[in-house]
Amino acid sequence: MQYRRFGQTNLYLSVFSLGTMRYLDSQETATATIRYALEKGVNHLETARGYGKSEVYLGTALTELLGTGDRGISRENIYITSKLPNSLNASEFDRAIDESLERLQVDYLDGLALHGLNTEEQFNTVVSNGCIEVAQNAIQDGRIRHLGFSTHGSLELILKLIDTDLFEFVSLHYYYFFQRHAAAIARAYERDLGIFIISPADKGGRLYTPPSELKALTDPFSPLELNYRFLLSDPRITTLSIGAAKPEELDWPLNFGDRVESLTAEEREVLAELKNHARSVLGPTQCSQCYECLPCPENIHIPEVLRLRNLAVAYQMVDYGQYRYRMFENAGHWFPGMKGNRCTDCGECLPRCPEELDIPTLLRDTHDRLKGKSGRRLWE
Repeated sequence: MQYRRFGQTNLYLSVFSLGTMRYLDSQETATATIRYALEKGVNHLETARGYGKSEVYLGTALTELLGTGDRGISRENIYITSKLPNSLNASEFDRAIDESLERLQVDYLDGLALHGLNTEEQFNTVVSNGCIEVAQNAIQDGRIRHLGFSTHGSLELILKLIDTDLFEFVSLHYYYFFQRHAAAIARAYERDLGIFIISPADKGGRLYTPPSELKALTDPFSPLELNYRFLLSDPRITTLSIGAAKPEELDWPLNFGDRVESLTAEEREVLAELKNHARSVLGPTQCSQCYECLPCPENIHIPEVLRLRNLAVAYQMVDYGQYRYRMFENAGHWFPGMKGNRCTDCGECLPRCPEELDIPTLLRDTHDRLKGKSGRRLWE
């Protein structure tokens, strides 16, 4: 396992972190998974107040593991990050820090992140209502060591948050199949923020169950292997999350814990072929993700809709596309925007598109491809 400096926190984290959102089974399974991760060299454990019983499971597991004394596991060489909602007022936020410490059964958090800073309004609120000041006071009194934020927000928002100099690390989306946030990676590195990549296997394309078309295109590598290598070969990125729910789910990804060297010539060749294939298959319908089409009067997130179309058409990533497309109109600020069938043919986006795409037609085409089956309501 390799370790990298987590920006200005000066913590050296394993290049894979154990995310604990999926601990829905039992305390026994959670403890076994955490133990196995630590034995394999993972030293960063990430949880959140909003992850059900995750903090409780993690705290109970750590109490047991730290009490064994014979596994080389000590609190000083385990780094724990938790996330708190950005919707709390100052007194609630202060109390929530103490509650997280109590559930985790620790005296301090190595990292505390504001969870889901996805809009400018949310950021303005946590500043104006005193939550940032509470967090800064908690650093002074030793309850937390470092403050960061996690986000599903726009590139523009992420850059703004990085530039506030209020945070020491950022958790964000960035993958081979979603490189919109490349500028945020560059800015965070320039500002010496630790960089934590959220869910590269799942949000990065459901690459643990890739379609046969994509597997053939990435041969002799697997799609997930290439995504891990794309990320780990970038020395600016500190750590990637693994959301393992049981010990055996750690074995395969942790094989790449030492694979942090530059991309090989063969890996670069396969990645280049992926681009060429998409260009060939999509032809004049390929969206380049320039975002010039926004804003849309109907609040359709045109670039994201068309990104999902790119992936579905070029690589047959239909399952992933349907999974993400269903989130439109259902996930609020976590995945904003309306579905493609909301287009009214107003035409405002057309003159802004450098590729001169027929955007209304492509939006409807995406909807037809990715809408999936409509489920019956219980009262119907």
